[in-house]
Amino acid sequence: MLLLAAESEGGGLAFPSLDQLINWTPIIESIGFDKIALTHVLSVIIPAIVFFAAAQQKSLVPTGIRTVAESVVEFVEKQIVLPAIGPDGLPYLPLLLSFFLFVFFGNITEVIPFFQMPANARMGGPVVIALIAWAMFISVGVKHNGLSYFKDIAWPSSVPLALRPLVGAIELLSTFILRPFSHAVRLFANMLAGHILLVTFAVLSITVASGWMYILEVFTFGGLIAFTAFEVFVSLIQAFVFTIIAAVYIGGALHPAH
Repeated sequence: MLLLAAESEGGGLAFPSLDQLINWTPIIESIGFDKIALTHVLSVIIPAIVFFAAAQQKSLVPTGIRTVAESVVEFVEKQIVLPAIGPDGLPYLPLLLSFFLFVFFGNITEVIPFFQMPANARMGGPVVIALIAWAMFISVGVKHNGLSYFKDIAWPSSVPLALRPLVGAIELLSTFILRPFSHAVRLFANMLAGHILLVTFAVLSITVASGWMYILEVFTFGGLIAFTAFEVFVSLIQAFVFTIIAAVYIGGALHPAH
């Protein structure tokens, strides 16, 4: 697609349209099952297979795939759950681990041949998991604090009496309406922007390789590799950011006084 875009119109520079970058022909036409849907399915199946295979090892010393699985669990526990929530957050480790792996696998397909598109650059996936996080932190708040969870947000006792209605309205709006939206958009926007930049750099790299400027391909292609490696890092960082924000929300509902 990039070669055709670069060589169309007599070899002039032509970028793929936004529709070409984010819309894909359905693999199963009848249900509209495309590469994005396939990526989301694989983002569930692959981690499940990895952890199932790791669970089959009964030795005390982990090896192979079990080492990978335990390292991921330890990372989420030590770098996300304990700093954001504390020891009380360990019961929510499976959920946060699922968020991390689902987002990461949905991001990393950006640099995998055939896929070449992060599933989370489409809004559907981020919205669903953001709503799950939203429902979870509200459930946690009600479970551990009762209906006073809503009262403390709508009528904050630490705020001067005259300002409580205004501050309470702002808190209700930001906590229960804007949170899931901002949570989803943060992931979606970052991955879509990265995808567009990567494609743009690839088109420019290919277009430069014409005539006497062909020698520049050595440098542009090297830059493209470096940018691709950077996107792998971004995929991991965005999975971490999404998960730790979900953990902060749960921690805030678990300990609203803090």
